[in-house]
Amino acid sequence: MSQILVLSGSPSATSRTAALAGHLAERLRSGGHHVADVRVRDLPAEALLTADATDPRIAEVVAAIADADGLVVATPVYKAAYTGLLKALLDLLPQFALAGKVVLPVMTGGTPAHVLAVDYALRPVLSSLGADHVVPGWFVLDRHIELGDGSVQIKPESAAPLYQVADAFEAALNARPSLARVS
Repeated sequence: MSQILVLSGSPSATSRTAALAGHLAERLRSGGHHVADVRVRDLPAEALLTADATDPRIAEVVAAIADADGLVVATPVYKAAYTGLLKALLDLLPQFALAGKVVLPVMTGGTPAHVLAVDYALRPVLSSLGADHVVPGWFVLDRHIELGDGSVQIKPESAAPLYQVADAFEAALNARPSLARVS
């Protein structure tokens, strides 16, 4: 099965975005994929802000991105775009760090007014990093993500389309030719 890295770009310690990213990670694991997840907020701030790609934790994440077949990139909408925290990590990546990868962009926010941020803010930066296939992403309203005692529930009006894009992501991963077979 595929190696998938799930990135959560929320700076918040109690983040609905991170909870949603974790929920998607579990769903992908149940599909048989090897999934690792990274909360960018847990990376060393000084290394992120000074673009120190030699920091061991940053180098570990960059290597995990290089080894992944696919990435789920989840972020809340801040100022009609993705978070600066996520941007700091993306800026550390080599120019074509996402070449050969399938990417699923997911954004969360408080109002449907930000729904286009997926396509107008996040998708272009993922494409500029060389992603082979950025599947259609999804925007989830914060109020549709319910947190319980260690559990995450997605309201049906967001769950159904979110799972459709997650299924399309899995299908694109499964259709992707193995780099080993191409050599």
